[in-house]
Amino acid sequence: MVNWQWLTFAELSNDMLYALLKLRQEVFVIEQECLYMDLDDLDQKSWHMLGVSQDDATVLAYARLVPPGMKFAEPSIGRVVASPAARGSGIGKQLMKEAIIAAQQQYPGAAIRISAQQYLQKFYTSLGFKQVSEMYLEDDIPHIEMVRDPAPV
Repeated sequence: MVNWQWLTFAELSNDMLYALLKLRQEVFVIEQECLYMDLDDLDQKSWHMLGVSQDDATVLAYARLVPPGMKFAEPSIGRVVASPAARGSGIGKQLMKEAIIAAQQQYPGAAIRISAQQYLQKFYTSLGFKQVSEMYLEDDIPHIEMVRDPAPV
């Protein structure tokens, strides 16, 4: 069972911050073999969605919501990651559904823009996102921008 937590940077405990940064490094730097500057000065101003195991408080999934005007004109969900131990359980789709709901509550009437790894296009399309850019390289990984139209108010 997963407990979903939606927190500001100030609300993150030291242990939670450490766990989410460790998960991001484990997947984005080690697993994907991508050297990049993960700490990009956006975390402090963003909301953080954590999927935490009720059994042992392990962070199983994570995403952040960057406010509009910081990365894109729209609010943006990024750093979407599922722990290798939790993959195949549907946690990635659960995470994105929770993050979309939270983004819509935080920024009602706003579209959501993402910079998606290109190989995940079908996954994000299934969640209502549409491709709005050509492929581009971000940290030597093919990406595309995708937008999800605002939910009806």
